[in-house]
Amino acid sequence: MLEDDLAFSAANPSSDMAQNKGMAASRPHFPDCPGARISLPEAVDDQLPSPGRDAALTGLLDDPSPAVRKALLAHFAAEHDAARRLLQGLAAGPNRVLAGHARQYLDELRFSDPVAEFRTFIRSLNYELETGALLLSRTVYPNLDVAACLGQLDGIAARVRELLLEPSTPREKCRVLNRVLFHDCGFRGNVEHYTDPLNSFLPQVLARRKGIPLSLSLLYLSIARRIGLELEPVGLPGHFMVGCYADDSPFFIDPFEQGLFRSPEEVFARLQADQFTPKVSDLAPTPVREVLCRCCRNLVQHYTAAGDAPHARLFGSFVGEFEAVAARPV
Repeated sequence: MLEDDLAFSAANPSSDMAQNKGMAASRPHFPDCPGARISLPEAVDDQLPSPGRDAALTGLLDDPSPAVRKALLAHFAAEHDAARRLLQGLAAGPNRVLAGHARQYLDELRFSDPVAEFRTFIRSLNYELETGALLLSRTVYPNLDVAACLGQLDGIAARVRELLLEPSTPREKCRVLNRVLFHDCGFRGNVEHYTDPLNSFLPQVLARRKGIPLSLSLLYLSIARRIGLELEPVGLPGHFMVGCYADDSPFFIDPFEQGLFRSPEEVFARLQADQFTPKVSDLAPTPVREVLCRCCRNLVQHYTAAGDAPHARLFGSFVGEFEAVAARPV
């Protein structure tokens, strides 16, 4: 099973750190020794209203003490359905660090249901691109090592930062990013097997060093975010690029073409060559919801072409979920 990272959403990493510092400050202290006996009700009063208990349990998720972890596992196993709902909600939430800890507990308790978790993410309206891509990937690869994927992305970004000379313009930063991704790391468009479903999953792109325009754009955006470069996804008719709107005149990057820079006029020329009638709105950033929905549409087509009807139906159902959410009155 495959497709684009998980409930490790980090739309705002700094807010994640602030929240987790707050959790650490309010966390009850437990002795960290082999023979320590810990009863969770010492910290999580069963008489508390449910929101209060949930907040207290949430505050313990990142506790490094083995004794606390053992006690939490026992508590979650006893609560089962309520614990699963709490952990799945956190795993699909906006706090990347909390989501990671919740995912670990879900996996260890065998509560994990990647398909249900991605549906929860869709309905949450709390979208972050990298998180959504990884969650989508887990619907096909439930044992995906998300931490390893994030580590690879962090490593690529670290190499880009090493080569940057500040101050740098956004265009100059993109040139360095291009060098690292497409020259040093060897990422490229998979022109030989374009409809291979593997091309659409970010972890597979990292492993195989090839993808399609949308997945390579996701990779490009993930690295750019890590180096503080503000770029946006741009879903064109029949193609996908990355847009930079920070300069006086916007420019576009084509990760499928080794990071080729294009002006708005050149993007229009490409659309015309592909028999599309360009519109100014084509150059606008694409909302995260639509990017992820487009990932699912691509996978419906590619799994259908591969003769894999069950996966085509699964991703078709995700498209339906996204469309239903979009049609919902605000």
